[in-house]
Amino acid sequence: MSLATLTINSRNYGAWSLRGWLLCRFAGLEFTIEVIDSSDPGARAELLLLSPSFLVPRLVHDDLTVWDTLALGEYLHELLPERGLLPTDQATRAWCRSVSGEIHSGFANLRSALPMNIKAHHPGFPVWAGAQADIDRIETVWNECLAASGGPYLFGDTPTVADAMYAPVCTRLRTYDVKLGAVANDYVDRILALPEMVEWIAAARLEPDDVEELEMEF
Repeated sequence: MSLATLTINSRNYGAWSLRGWLLCRFAGLEFTIEVIDSSDPGARAELLLLSPSFLVPRLVHDDLTVWDTLALGEYLHELLPERGLLPTDQATRAWCRSVSGEIHSGFANLRSALPMNIKAHHPGFPVWAGAQADIDRIETVWNECLAASGGPYLFGDTPTVADAMYAPVCTRLRTYDVKLGAVANDYVDRILALPEMVEWIAAARLEPDDVEELEMEF
């Protein structure tokens, strides 16, 4: 299989970059990483979502370029179906796509109130009502998926597109000391303990603090 290149931005602030990277890792794709230099003015505009050409994360594989996270998940599932990025059962697969799409297009209050910042920790952070409603909905999604699948991941024994999509939320909930029910709390611990997440978080902690308010995703 041809070597692929995944372009990402910040490991500390970049929720979409984390999602794309996890999808590639969960799929078992062989790829290299290209990181946008945040010191470049043009790249900084893209990192801060001030550029209309924002296309990160971006996977280049042979002559194909894929830059949307859901499209990336679908492409990798078609390329490597044996990795189980989407469930085999049609109804469950539709459910997985639905909850993945929900995080892809929704939860704007959570995004703005609790921006991703892996290196930060804010004990007792006050969560306003709009963001709390998003958190409550996410807990409901997790509880329903885990009850139906039996876990340990949202749709069974292995991580899927859905787990990759919600992984940045897990980092936010820990950064801002958000109180959760037992099921959701255990799920956050499980995701953060994944070898892929341990690797990403370690790299994020080494990143310089040169980009502010990167995670303004709407």
